[in-house]
Amino acid sequence: MAIYKAPKGTKDVLPLESYKWHSLEGMIRDIAAKYGFLEIRTPVIEHTELFLRSVGETTDVVQKEMYTFTDKGDRSITLKPEGTAGAIRMFVENGIYSEAQPTKIFYLNCPVFRYERPQAGRLREHHQFGVELIGSSDASADAEVIAIATEIYRTIGLKELAVKLNSIGCPKCRGRYQDALKEYFGKHLDELCETCQTRYQTNPLRLLDCKVDTCKEIAKDAPHTMDYICDECKAHMDELQEYLRIMGISYELDPMLVRGLDYYTKTVFEIVSGMGGAQGTLCGGGRYDGLVKELGGPQMPAVGFGMGMERALLLMEQRGIEIDKPLRYELMLLSMDQSSKMKAFELCCSLRQLGMKVDCDHMGRSVKAQMKYADKIEAEYTMVIGQSELEQNAAKLKNMNNGDEAEVALDPQKIYGRIRA
Repeated sequence: MAIYKAPKGTKDVLPLESYKWHSLEGMIRDIAAKYGFLEIRTPVIEHTELFLRSVGETTDVVQKEMYTFTDKGDRSITLKPEGTAGAIRMFVENGIYSEAQPTKIFYLNCPVFRYERPQAGRLREHHQFGVELIGSSDASADAEVIAIATEIYRTIGLKELAVKLNSIGCPKCRGRYQDALKEYFGKHLDELCETCQTRYQTNPLRLLDCKVDTCKEIAKDAPHTMDYICDECKAHMDELQEYLRIMGISYELDPMLVRGLDYYTKTVFEIVSGMGGAQGTLCGGGRYDGLVKELGGPQMPAVGFGMGMERALLLMEQRGIEIDKPLRYELMLLSMDQSSKMKAFELCCSLRQLGMKVDCDHMGRSVKAQMKYADKIEAEYTMVIGQSELEQNAAKLKNMNNGDEAEVALDPQKIYGRIRA
């Protein structure tokens, strides 16, 4: 018989591991709630045109990484390669721009699909948490989304964080910078990879984002964005730095940081797990003031970020940060024969209605095997029911942690009261 395997670049979350996800998700929800962000859920699939218009046709995401197919209606459909485009599409399509602003939304465990070489913490199907703050052009909005990201990582125990900052300008000043890039890279055009030779003509900013070693080496001496941005963009960046200082968030300016998506304007940032990014990027984001209008809405500014859930969990594991395993069962009801098994099942149902975590034998095991199982799954209490217990309408409740025993009536309220006392 064939043994089926998950596709390359995907990973199962196993039953005994899911509590780690629950813990991280719960902590993220609590932090998002403090800042007033509300959850959204958007489709896994979107029309391909959405990502061509937002992410950009010359980006690696669109050119190399998207999972795109034609459906039975001859429509081009793409599995989401990132979360922001779908969130803004939802914002525009549902007219949320007409409500009181700013809009603060987040998505959690958003499936993201990118065809790239699988690596630790970054799979072809991975899951993202992201926030979008729409409607404010103030640098305090940028600071707030950066604060949320840093608070999440610090809360899960990643203390040595660095925020990398840059401004890639706005449509008013980016043209000057692109001209400077073309002048610089034009001297090295023959040395660039084939993709970058195309980008040189269509989107010079993407030349700074190439992963090919030769292109990366050439880009090291390229002009810096901060030398070409307009006064408005410079003032915005200065104000953002002041907000970060107020919040006690350390940062470093990185003139080579551009991020890999075309919709960004002004602020771009990444959070890395150590100064200089020796441990890699944890999350990234920035401002995208033109995206709402690009997708059919009014002119509205916005800023946000996305972070990988798998990468956060992997880093916690690598750093030895433990997540407390929740109690699975408060009580295991053990039975000696068929009649006592029926009583155990009846008690199990009643205790669950009272809110207890309880189970009984479903495998027809011997009492000894049932006790071994209860010990293996770390049940807090056990109770063995046999004929004498049925006759006396009472059984011994055993604390599996210290061995203490107490006789308790076979009454759901009595058992509940003893365990929860």
